[in-house]
Amino acid sequence: MNAQQTIARRAPGFRPDTGLILGSGLGGLASAISAIATIPYSEIPGFPVPSAGGHKGRLVLGWLGGRRVACMQGRCHLYEGVAARDLAVPVRTLKALGCGELIVTNAAGSLRMTRRPGAIMAISDHINLMGANPLTGGRGIGDGPRFVPMNGAYDARLRALAAKAAADAGVALSEGVYLAVAGPNFETPAEIRAFRTLGADAVGMSTVPEVLVARQSGMAVLGLSLMTNFAAGMVRRAPSAAEVEETAARAADDMRHLITGFLERLAKQPANALRAPQPRLQRSSQAPSAALKKRSLTIKPKAS
Repeated sequence: MNAQQTIARRAPGFRPDTGLILGSGLGGLASAISAIATIPYSEIPGFPVPSAGGHKGRLVLGWLGGRRVACMQGRCHLYEGVAARDLAVPVRTLKALGCGELIVTNAAGSLRMTRRPGAIMAISDHINLMGANPLTGGRGIGDGPRFVPMNGAYDARLRALAAKAAADAGVALSEGVYLAVAGPNFETPAEIRAFRTLGADAVGMSTVPEVLVARQSGMAVLGLSLMTNFAAGMVRRAPSAAEVEETAARAADDMRHLITGFLERLAKQPANALRAPQPRLQRSSQAPSAALKKRSLTIKPKAS
């Protein structure tokens, strides 16, 4: 029995509309869900089980904000020794269950003094410095195209809905670029200076692998980063896991109001109005096309 079959057996007839992945310290949001089933990852074939603090490792199925949701209460990370390709299993399962959208949340270090701990940022784009990719290997058969365009990886229409929901809830919401590293160590001050030069606004150790898989699968993505600390070198205090969890706990209500309001707005949208376009299959062959062959020149050696 595979992951999809196992979940369907525990929640017969339940077909979620939206997937939700809760990051470090944000698992409490799952308590707001009117749950019909809660399944430990250890009971779902192929789901890696988190070892990091603040990640309970449970799939919660139910209703939130008028939407049927499949909520991952915690995630695994590359720094736990999990293979990048194994991180794809939960996201592919959410897609197979029926999810057309994916909300990914994370705790992140702020690279901008204007984004203080407790601030929430909608991810507009990312920079992947993790050194791994869950799409590596295989041939994309049944998963989606191998060569996935990442333009608009974070759906602008979903961000616009989130901005309206944030305004209604009185929650400040900015936009910015998320940079992902493998961890588990926090970054050096020199790395943070380099990341700012690259155009990043926040840094973390998750999210990007899930987004890559979601886009290959044709899911629309909303990414939300909670700034839990200033990155290394920006203030005298060094970042710590304790600070991350403390800040996440304090800001949990803002994230809950934002996500619930977003889902309420999403529920009012016409069916399929916000579904992401399916990525097109691209050729990987390096053989020149017929048109290129016609235009190619044949250079003949000069007679001596």
